[in-house]
Amino acid sequence: MTESTLIEAARSSKAWPFQEAQRLAKRLRNGKTANDGSPEPVLFETGYGPSGLPHIGTFQEVLRTTLVRRAYEALSGGAATRLVAFSDDMDGLRKVPDNVPQQEMLAGHLGKPLSRIPNPFNSPHDSFAAHNNAMLREFLDRFGFDYEFVSSSDRYNSGAFDDALRGVLANFDAILDIMLPTLGEERRKTYSPLMPISPTTGAVLQVPIEVIDAQAGTIRFTDEDGNVVEQSALGGKAKCQWKVDWAMRWVALGVDYEMYGKDLTDSGVQSGKIARVLGGNKPEGLIYELFLDAKGEKISKSKGNGLSIDEWLDYGSKDSLGFYIFANPKSAKQLHAGVIPRAIDDYWQFRERLAEQPLEKQLGNAAWHLLRANEHHEGPEAPGAGDSLPVPFSLLLNLVGVLGAEASKDAVWSYLDNYIENADPAAHPELDLLVEKAINYNRVFIAPTLKKRAPVGPEIDALKALDSELARVEPGISAEELQTIVYEIGKREEYGFETLRDWFRALYETLLGSDQGPRMGSFITLYGVEPSRKLIAEALAKA
Repeated sequence: MTESTLIEAARSSKAWPFQEAQRLAKRLRNGKTANDGSPEPVLFETGYGPSGLPHIGTFQEVLRTTLVRRAYEALSGGAATRLVAFSDDMDGLRKVPDNVPQQEMLAGHLGKPLSRIPNPFNSPHDSFAAHNNAMLREFLDRFGFDYEFVSSSDRYNSGAFDDALRGVLANFDAILDIMLPTLGEERRKTYSPLMPISPTTGAVLQVPIEVIDAQAGTIRFTDEDGNVVEQSALGGKAKCQWKVDWAMRWVALGVDYEMYGKDLTDSGVQSGKIARVLGGNKPEGLIYELFLDAKGEKISKSKGNGLSIDEWLDYGSKDSLGFYIFANPKSAKQLHAGVIPRAIDDYWQFRERLAEQPLEKQLGNAAWHLLRANEHHEGPEAPGAGDSLPVPFSLLLNLVGVLGAEASKDAVWSYLDNYIENADPAAHPELDLLVEKAINYNRVFIAPTLKKRAPVGPEIDALKALDSELARVEPGISAEELQTIVYEIGKREEYGFETLRDWFRALYETLLGSDQGPRMGSFITLYGVEPSRKLIAEALAKA
């Protein structure tokens, strides 16, 4: 396959990253050019509020934006792109987060820009925002994202936003006409598109302002002590209100694409109108649905419901998280530990299929996008396409469940020697990682729930028959042959199973302590024939 083949397929693909890229390409029909006509990289942006630490919402927004970025590069034949991770660290601290130290100290700095509040953490960074910004960069680097970090405070303080701020002041009344009808009566009395920073307290003030000289950037306002103050709005002495700030940033940076959550739908509408007033346009972008917890309730950082990214990575892989997030971003997703095992196995199944799929199917395969996410990859092939996992994660969980809550990696690998060639962790690093995840997952979520019941009635004779068959098998028997043996016993009329499902459920409940489980042929191969016979003996002893 050639690059032109990829471009043609990308331009007609129905996969959501390509649909987003197609809309962006339609807007930028001739690519993006600077004022002098020279080519300019297409700019993708993702935003971050550094009042808290990075979380799973941060990850999904950067990942999804990256997927659209790579899709655009593919359908444009390799156009230059940039991804900016923007930190709104000039925002005033509205309340003290529950999960940070030195609460009393922070409470004394409420209202001040996050970048001008002392660092409450035991770290070398010089402000609250600087610490959280460093955590953001460390977080994004951990996942290998290709991005440029841009700080709001750097832009404001250096004067890089000054021209854009002059535009806000010059269009002050037009911006008010957009915003005031969206506000309640009380809020209208204090609302201003631009918030001055108090020269005495350093707080971001929610007060009306008067524009004295838009070009010079001079404003007048009454401060918190009732004093009339006339000062510049430039050079970090003022900050735009949220919706105005978003629009100003789009115009100042030249943002072409930014997605955001459903909860910011109204903000996006108003910011788009303001961007047009400022002489720019709202970027293309996707409005995605939010995460829900296991009960279907919206995930809240303050409530602590749902699953954190660190918790996912305790029990699953980065690839599986990306895979789970990939599907249909316009639908809400329940985010809890129960979805992890299937996400891991589904990711590897999709990745294995890639090598055999025609290109148009590959472009709809989540693994194709995830494998290309962190590098500008030329050509239609995805690195790692066709790779497979020697043992499904679900089967690993069953093995670890039988070994017990105290199972070790060495013990698991000793059993893997029954199932795969060269059962050496160094030869299978991705499987070795998942062994660790399976042990963690079993200890927390499976082991406490396992309870093996005693076999009853015809189940006893069926288990005895299975034990007799296993006693006669030849060494090296395949998993498929073992599966056939299990099937044939379940189909015998004398044992009275209405369906094979009833037989397998009996095996799971008596041997594994669960109401669901793996293909028994594969499990017996992995666990070993003799250890499996021991499980049967232990079950029969309870009868």
